[in-house]
Amino acid sequence: MLRIGIIGLDTSHVTAFTALLNDDTHPYHVPGGKVVAAYQGGTPGLELSISRLKAYTDELVGQYGVTLVPDLPSLAEQCDVLLLESVDGGVHEAQFAAVAPFGKPVFIDKPLALSTASANRIADLAAQYGTPVMSSSALRYAEALTSAVQEVTAEAEGRAYVQGVDAFGPTPRGDGAPGLFYYGIHCAEMLYAAMGPGCREVRAEAIPGGECITARWEDGRVATIRGRQGGAFGALVHGERQSRYADVAADAKPFYASLLERVMAFFQTREPDVPLTETLELIAFLEAANASLAGNRTVRLL
Repeated sequence: MLRIGIIGLDTSHVTAFTALLNDDTHPYHVPGGKVVAAYQGGTPGLELSISRLKAYTDELVGQYGVTLVPDLPSLAEQCDVLLLESVDGGVHEAQFAAVAPFGKPVFIDKPLALSTASANRIADLAAQYGTPVMSSSALRYAEALTSAVQEVTAEAEGRAYVQGVDAFGPTPRGDGAPGLFYYGIHCAEMLYAAMGPGCREVRAEAIPGGECITARWEDGRVATIRGRQGGAFGALVHGERQSRYADVAADAKPFYASLLERVMAFFQTREPDVPLTETLELIAFLEAANASLAGNRTVRLL
């Protein structure tokens, strides 16, 4: 049974994950580990962080008996694996730097970082210390999206070939995260789950109530994101001869459970389900989309 430590108690993800892991009566219980300790964290001056810190801390300590530790090295020493959950992506690099020398697998919740420069420094630290890292949004593993991709790729005799994706969902802006890094990352994860890496250019433009993003892959395939202020997430996944609609809100199984199953497999094998190189490209994709929106131009990914 893995001893799991959590970094950052300022997001609802910490209570959702702990319930799935520690409560074996939960209908979607994920076995293999228990959350035993946590570092509270929090970003002073960021309302999104500070306003939620006490409630989530109280729930983890009071309901699940999680022990609070005073610093990150103490947490890494006490635990086998780590969930880095801080809602402020801007602190992920510094927090990871404090635990990377221990070489224990770390899941970094979305976004990995708020810039390609910071994301690359995280990757460099991971390589330096041999520390396995995985990062993803839960929307990547929505059951309906997974099924839609499987259905349209089945016609290609097992080859992972999706011709295109049209994803949509809410893309509101949030404190402490530039542009699409706050919620746009969910739609971007759906694109990459279906298309794989290899995006070469992005064009984003403002439209009434949101934005429309067109992305072209190096092999000529095209995917789009339609962002809006509210509503549900979804995607239309296109194959060579058929298309399938993924209503990601239709499944009873929560996104978090599907994600956590992959995270626990990663903790066991030290092999991330999403390669870090793909996550680095996804961060570059978001940065390029932000730049395209700001400059009304097509931006190439380097």
